Amino acid sequence: MAKHNIPYVNLPAQGRDQMEDLKKIFEQVVLKGSFVGTHDDLAALEKRLAEYCGTAEAVALNSGTDALLLAMKIAGVGEGDEVITPPNSFVASTATIIQLGAKPVFADVLADQNIDPEKIAKAITPRTKAIMPVHLTGRICQMDEIMEIAHRHGLVVIEDAAQAIGSMYKGRLAGAIGHFGCFSAHPLKNLNALGDGGFVTTNDKAAAERMRRLRAHGMADRATIEEWGMVSRMDTLQAAILSYRLEKLPDVIAKRRDNAALYQKLLHHERMYVPTCRNEEFNTFHTFVVQVDKRDELQAHLKEIGIKTAIHYPVPIHLQPAAHALGHKKGDFPMTERQAERILTLPVNQYMSRADVETVASEVLAFLGR
Repeated sequence: MAKHNIPYVNLPAQGRDQMEDLKKIFEQVVLKGSFVGTHDDLAALEKRLAEYCGTAEAVALNSGTDALLLAMKIAGVGEGDEVITPPNSFVASTATIIQLGAKPVFADVLADQNIDPEKIAKAITPRTKAIMPVHLTGRICQMDEIMEIAHRHGLVVIEDAAQAIGSMYKGRLAGAIGHFGCFSAHPLKNLNALGDGGFVTTNDKAAAERMRRLRAHGMADRATIEEWGMVSRMDTLQAAILSYRLEKLPDVIAKRRDNAALYQKLLHHERMYVPTCRNEEFNTFHTFVVQVDKRDELQAHLKEIGIKTAIHYPVPIHLQPAAHALGHKKGDFPMTERQAERILTLPVNQYMSRADVETVASEVLAFLGR
């Protein structure tokens, strides 16, 4: 029988904490009677997101996946182009490349799970159009090296910052280093909606304006369709919730960083890799991912005693059935594949107490010490 009750995420606790404010937001939106694509509401959120991320523009969309898709479309990625990206991301980063008729070209990762700049350089061909680094776990990739490679070859850099809002690299914020930054506001993210949501950051005002047209069928106004677009507007309710939760984001990040720091202090074992924070980075810890021997056995044990964990992600993208046509095989990206067998995401959410973190760490070490 479980002796602990430590969830991986705790959205009910967030709901209880914010319920009275959320009721007021819901009432305001309902009584206003405008639910989809309301310009003033989206513009207010976009202004705040741009200020927070340190960019000239932010464009609110209905998902982080559409953020990637529209950023690449506006960057000119299309049929026959190649986009370099890691194979250990969530599937959306690769799927959006394929949906545009382009080819994902994978580059293996470093020990910290982020894309290896040296592997990027070796993957460039005459067809390469863009680089899509993924700031996995909330740690920003080595962007100085990546931007230098991109500049040298005339490539667009599209940051997949879905897990990294508020993260910094050498004092620069995620989404403000490349040409575009793509964010998710999925309920599991540090800045989370009550459903799907996402946004793109950029310093290119013309690109932002085009993206705003594309998210609404390509319409310049109700009577004028300038180009074929799509439906990717953020709902007014989600915009209002994100505006409210953006004020709380610094506290959310601070608590997750405190929890991560305690893990880093407590978790030391020769059979475990624990992520550290380098001087040049500010990691917001969307996830806290360790690498450990006998991962599956450890996860099963923790579940049995009431500690919930996750795996991000158990099967690399290049080995998924959908990727068969890309022609990859096991062994093509050894670092990614080795990590996929060992990675385990421990709970790090902002509603954990210090005792919760100590309990998780103690149980992990006890298992490894058997």
